[in-house]
Amino acid sequence: MKRIIVFMAATLLSFSAFSQMPGMGNAQAAANIGHIYGRVLDSLGKPIHDATVLLLYTRMDVTTHKMKEVLYKGITTKANGDFSFEELPVTGKLQLKISATGFKPIAQNVSFNMPKPGVQPAMGNMSQALNAFDKDLGNIKLAEDVNQLQGVVVTATSKPTLKMDIDKKIYNIEKDIVNAGGTALDVMKNVPSVNVDIDGNVTLRNATPQIYIEGRPTTLTLDQIPADAIESVEVITNPSAKYDASGGGAGILNIILKKNRKTGYNGNVRAGVDSYGAINGGADFNMRQGKFNFNASAFVNQNKGKTFGTTNRTNFGDTSTSVNQSSTDKDNGGFVFGRVGLDYFMTNRTSFSAGMVRVHADMSPNQFLSTNIDSLLNTGTTSQYSERYANTHRIFNGTGAQFGFKQLFKQEGQTLTADMNYFSGNNSNNVLYNTNYYHNGAGSAIINNTQQQTIGTGYNQFLTAQTDYVKPFGKKSKFETGLRFQQQKLTNGTDNYYMDNASKNFILSNLASINYKNTNNVYAAYASVTSAIKNFGYQLGLRAERSDYSGDLLSTQQHFSNSYPISLFPSVFLSQKFKGNNEVQFSYTRRINRPNFFQLIPYTDYSDSLNITRGNPNLVPEFTSSFELSYLKTLPHNNTFLASIYYKHTAGLITRYLDTAQNYLTGKQDIINTYVNANSSYTVGAELTGVTKLTKWWDMTMNVNIYNSQINTNNIIGNSQAALWSWFGKMNNNFKLPGKFKLQLTGLYQSKTNLPVNNNGGQQMGPPMMQSQSASQGYIRSFYSVDAAISRSFLKNDAATISISMSDIFRTRYSDQYSVSNFFVQDYNRLRNPQMIRLNFTYRFGKMDVSLFKRKNTNTSGMDALQGVQ
Repeated sequence: MKRIIVFMAATLLSFSAFSQMPGMGNAQAAANIGHIYGRVLDSLGKPIHDATVLLLYTRMDVTTHKMKEVLYKGITTKANGDFSFEELPVTGKLQLKISATGFKPIAQNVSFNMPKPGVQPAMGNMSQALNAFDKDLGNIKLAEDVNQLQGVVVTATSKPTLKMDIDKKIYNIEKDIVNAGGTALDVMKNVPSVNVDIDGNVTLRNATPQIYIEGRPTTLTLDQIPADAIESVEVITNPSAKYDASGGGAGILNIILKKNRKTGYNGNVRAGVDSYGAINGGADFNMRQGKFNFNASAFVNQNKGKTFGTTNRTNFGDTSTSVNQSSTDKDNGGFVFGRVGLDYFMTNRTSFSAGMVRVHADMSPNQFLSTNIDSLLNTGTTSQYSERYANTHRIFNGTGAQFGFKQLFKQEGQTLTADMNYFSGNNSNNVLYNTNYYHNGAGSAIINNTQQQTIGTGYNQFLTAQTDYVKPFGKKSKFETGLRFQQQKLTNGTDNYYMDNASKNFILSNLASINYKNTNNVYAAYASVTSAIKNFGYQLGLRAERSDYSGDLLSTQQHFSNSYPISLFPSVFLSQKFKGNNEVQFSYTRRINRPNFFQLIPYTDYSDSLNITRGNPNLVPEFTSSFELSYLKTLPHNNTFLASIYYKHTAGLITRYLDTAQNYLTGKQDIINTYVNANSSYTVGAELTGVTKLTKWWDMTMNVNIYNSQINTNNIIGNSQAALWSWFGKMNNNFKLPGKFKLQLTGLYQSKTNLPVNNNGGQQMGPPMMQSQSASQGYIRSFYSVDAAISRSFLKNDAATISISMSDIFRTRYSDQYSVSNFFVQDYNRLRNPQMIRLNFTYRFGKMDVSLFKRKNTNTSGMDALQGVQ
């Protein structure tokens, strides 16, 4: 509790400090990101071809020191009357002049006004505000009588570290220099509300979220996505009806990738190395001219990390045993990530996009595991010491394709989109376990040797197709609806071989081998209405989903299938704005988590004698209801404070469960990891998030989450684990230092907390001897961690940047767990990649006004010469 008070006090003092500091938050000159377009028609609505469209800019004359209008850009309309200006300055005054033979000219004032500090867009209009610099002027008619059009005001916004929307928080990562050369896992370590353990398991408010890329689920893992390809992360703690209802109540982390659409060409190259000798490198390239935008990126990342662990365990059974283990894991290998994309802007309002992703991973990790087992007998103690070497070789190849269509309409905000995402991958793995048994501890004579080889192959295919339509009504209301289909296919074959010491040949064990395939389909439709009455806003949504799955055990010719009927998932978001930039929001959603094929198949997997698993075909889906109440305070200079309280209740929670059964390979009773539906679970908590600019050279993002959770397992073991109050804190500091240096300092603290519920459901239950931790009672001991990075920009226009970072500076990011069940008591401790240092270099290049795709224009009006004039 003392740590909680200290952390909250620091948060409040920081807000008090910056609110009293004068002269902060002076906005720097914004980039040329303005874009206006429209269509010129005659009085009958027919397009006017070759109309002259000039854009004039008011600026200071250096000779006379007076304001004067100068020509900024000029073009002629296309055959359909379209015109478009890009890369316009968001400060200063612009004037649009349109003329054509037979028509009288018109003039229109255009300005890009930055929002006033502290002013938040109305609820439901955040996305419109963020894209206000991309303005459709609609149909402009030229007639005999001059009609002076109303001035158009376009609001441009900068990129603050944290932005709030009605149903999500958007975290901009461009300031996070500690991520350079890393992966999406490194990015998540600094995102508010998100916790990443040493094994790369990500939790959002103590539960496992879904990972999206560009608003769609992905089969890529976070360590297969380069950090340098990410622009921002959307944290969606309570997803609305627009999003998939599956995934339970853990929320969504939506990764937005970088995409540059500036005219011309630009890009960057980067390279780095870490203290373990692992190298990384990559490049991004973008080229835009006329109707086409091409982008490509590539990234390579080696992995040479190290993990050290110990396990001390007492097993209860017919003969009690004491087990002491020590392990060292070394990673070796890496992955290559590539992405290409093409956008075609057929008109100002119609565009198509296509892209492809390619991933190749080749990993060869190895593990050394020493085990000392003491049998605790009434007549004395007998000991057995062994050393196991596990050499693994895994290969993964994945290919993804994306196709999209977007249609804008004359009415601002009215859109129709359709897209399809496809991803497929195949993998192979080969693991050799070589175990030596010693007569009297390490260094003594070897008395026995066993060898096991696991050879596996797999294939997965993921397809989604979705269409969405948005129709605004007035300035504050809109209607959204959409359809979605998702299909996932998995095929896996794993054969286990054991060495026959007599013949020295590997013999296939059918009992320890598994071959299966399965298909999952989900069908969904949703509709939502967003509106506002003065300062009160609301969003009401309803989603309907049904699903089915089928699977086959190929070795036994067994077939399994199930179909889940249509379920309804409502969502409610309410918001009330008050004077002084205060806002209160309330949300309610209902979601589902369906058991996957790994959890359902009634097959016992003996491939790892330390981790035997079995599915449960009697599992049913779990349903989660989530409530959240938030208070948002927008302070001067775009500083923000957000406080939330939340409650989640899950009925029929799918959780891991420990059982015992005869091991047909050894003839002994062994612990089996399986799954059951628990009665229920709940989580209640409060979260504080703040973004503060303390001085011109120091800004800070803070996040504190205080929570209490419990699983009711009375229906399966008759004894639920006691609820435990815990808290998690994270702080990210960015400093601008003299000499173009930047410093980033991040820290986190996790208090003692209950063992997490992990519903990812794969065959791998965790490291050796971990078994089913969430089925046990116990806790994770508290820990803290500090990371730091420093960077400097140099060369012309700061085109080059070099950075150096260190993670876990004080070697304190331990995974230290205690667990107890009817079968064992265990202490488990691991440390991964402490004090890792990364050195990275980045060089940016580009030229913004080149005619890479420019075609000759037979137009004799002479307006081509005005393109690009500044």
